[in-house]
Amino acid sequence: MNAGIIGQAAGLFAVTNIDDIVILALFFAQGAGHLRIVLGQYIGFAGILVVAVAAAFGATFLPGSAVPYLGLLPLALGLKAAWQVWRDRADGGGDDPPARGGPKALEVAAVTFANGGDNIGVYVPVFATSGTSGMTVYVVVFLILVAVWCLAGRFFATRPLIARALSRWGHILLPLVLIGLGMVILVEGGAFGL
Repeated sequence: MNAGIIGQAAGLFAVTNIDDIVILALFFAQGAGHLRIVLGQYIGFAGILVVAVAAAFGATFLPGSAVPYLGLLPLALGLKAAWQVWRDRADGGGDDPPARGGPKALEVAAVTFANGGDNIGVYVPVFATSGTSGMTVYVVVFLILVAVWCLAGRFFATRPLIARALSRWGHILLPLVLIGLGMVILVEGGAFGL
């Protein structure tokens, strides 16, 4: 394997997925369900890769005009999480985080896929110009780095200072981040004429 293409793949992954570390840390801070988070991250990222590889070969499963509407996924999940926080407070839960088992794998996958809508636009031309062997290297490196990203998210969620902050405020931050992410995807993509 060419070390240059491996470095390029690692750099491209890091640049296009840096925001995922924050989201992963918030997911990991919710407690149990670490395997579901990793599984969801892989499912969501595999979806991104399938669409990008297919588009590089000329197939388009997702028209460009539909990509901004992927923002509805994290927006809906953020609103659902905010509703849960509000309901827990109304039930007398106070500021303590709800006792939940963490996000479900498909929730993580939906957020990962929606957040990666812009990645697809970056990956397609790179994949299309790198040939089949180069594209294979990119995909393998990306899938390895998903595990590294999950470890980084878990690492940040378990640092004492960050863990205390996420333990206290993560149940509030997660809905805000998801709603914000959804709105950014919708607005930047011009969905609904925004």
